[in-house]
Amino acid sequence: MDGCQANSVNGGTDGGAKEPLNGSMEPSRVPPSARLSARFSSQARDATKPELSLRRELHRHGLRFRVQYLIPGLPRRRADLAFTRQKVAVFVDGCFWHACPLHCVVPKANREWWLWKFSTNSSRDADTNIKLAELGWTVVRIWEHEPLEHAVCKVTEALRDYGS
Repeated sequence: MDGCQANSVNGGTDGGAKEPLNGSMEPSRVPPSARLSARFSSQARDATKPELSLRRELHRHGLRFRVQYLIPGLPRRRADLAFTRQKVAVFVDGCFWHACPLHCVVPKANREWWLWKFSTNSSRDADTNIKLAELGWTVVRIWEHEPLEHAVCKVTEALRDYGS
């Protein structure tokens, strides 16, 4: 998908040069219009429709979990859902921000910056997975476009594996 799936970590978004974990510097970009900036700023970071649907369905199945759980040892990173006793962390990843290989479309304006941003986000996700595994957690990543039944199965299988 034209670079959408590349990997890297921990960059900023304010246009200043920042160095992510992979060492690549943030490319320069033309600042977005005030209207576009406001639009991106107003997008939900949590409690998105796919996340709320998953939460409702898991709750309907009798499962209880924590929401927006701060991950111990990983400042500024949160699991969308966490089953703390079983150490299962669930992330519902949006297709745009997390560079879904099926649905990610790189914006034409500031293309290089967006490729860098998607790469940074993907690397941060990978780094979070690794660090959670080192802490003994199981990570379940669900794309926002996945059917709800499939997402529920992925979570319940991870919880079932804990019990075995």
